[in-house]
Amino acid sequence: MTLALYGGTPVRSAPWPAWPPPLDPEQRKLVGDVLDSGLWGATQGGRVVADLTAAFARASAVPYGVAVGNATLGLFAALKGLGVGRGDEVIVPAYTFVASATAVLLAGATPVIADVDPEHLHLSSEAVERAVTGRTAAVMPVHLAGSPVDMDPLNALAARHGLAVVEDAAQAHGATYQDRPVGGLGDAGVYSFQASKAMTAGEGGLIVCRDEAAYEAIWSVCNVGRALGGQWYGHPAVGWNLRLTEIQAALLLPWLDRLDEEIDRRNAFCDALERELAHLPGAGQAEAGSPAAAGRPVTVVPRPPGTTRDSRHLLMLRVHAPVDRDLLLAAMAAEGVPLDAGYPPLAAMAALTAEGARAEACPASEEAARSVVWVRQSMLMDDPARAADIAEALAKVLAYRP
Repeated sequence: MTLALYGGTPVRSAPWPAWPPPLDPEQRKLVGDVLDSGLWGATQGGRVVADLTAAFARASAVPYGVAVGNATLGLFAALKGLGVGRGDEVIVPAYTFVASATAVLLAGATPVIADVDPEHLHLSSEAVERAVTGRTAAVMPVHLAGSPVDMDPLNALAARHGLAVVEDAAQAHGATYQDRPVGGLGDAGVYSFQASKAMTAGEGGLIVCRDEAAYEAIWSVCNVGRALGGQWYGHPAVGWNLRLTEIQAALLLPWLDRLDEEIDRRNAFCDALERELAHLPGAGQAEAGSPAAAGRPVTVVPRPPGTTRDSRHLLMLRVHAPVDRDLLLAAMAAEGVPLDAGYPPLAAMAALTAEGARAEACPASEEAARSVVWVRQSMLMDDPARAADIAEALAKVLAYRP
């Protein structure tokens, strides 16, 4: 069978669902109301930002929330509000978006890049324990792809060493760990509303936390150093204007009502694809004992322990078959099934090390960068029956012999 890349007929010609989806009636009405009111900024007396932060705090099972311009600023503000700064180190996973590390640099601290678990690709307490030094002030677990980190061992380790825990929940809206919402499991959690995320206003972010003093400090960082309830032109601390607008909040607040249904749809698609992948034909020669040798050339990256709800921002696939990665990505795109190459390991980014980031040995992250590909969120919103398109395209591409 000729690959579409070389003139054959593609497996799929229909478009995948668009992201973000069309506005629903509640969004249209609330956005229209905000626009008509003229109260567009967060300090003009509107109520939508306040309602959004309160709703997100409740959904995260904590009392406090602060809405911000994006999640990078949210991570920065959470670190600053928790007292992290110059001379401190913050442990971050090696397999994550670069902003996890650059937010640490923005706070004046040093990112320490630790390896991830080789199976589920999340930060583990063992990796953090190896990276802790006398300068470590915080750890930043990342709920990668919508899967919760195994938080209880990490929180126990942090308590033992006196470390703050800032959850990067940018990809994990609605996910739960041991039936508890992510975001509210550490000292602060940060969500993203960037264009690719499960809830989006184009850009935006939100910080949640459970401690009142931490909340007031984080609020001050995001509101040009003002004291909560203090004088408008009193600035007892250094801070910045990091606020979200009422218009962005109006896009986001109604989304909470449909978030669970969208998570269910993505999980149904992922479950269907995992069943399809189990029937892929073998991929020829493979290392003895590997999934490929057992007839499993592609597998789903498993969830970390303790996951009770995976929000499935992405589906991570590990390719065990001996195939050129660039060819795989190009050929799958030509078949109408575009896959994402995923993250390069942070430790390989010279820009971070040039700014002082310290990297542990990260073989699991390096292997993930070679073998893991992603199915994007918009594709996961399709009818689960169309998961067969992805499996069919993979079978076609993996069977190709030049």
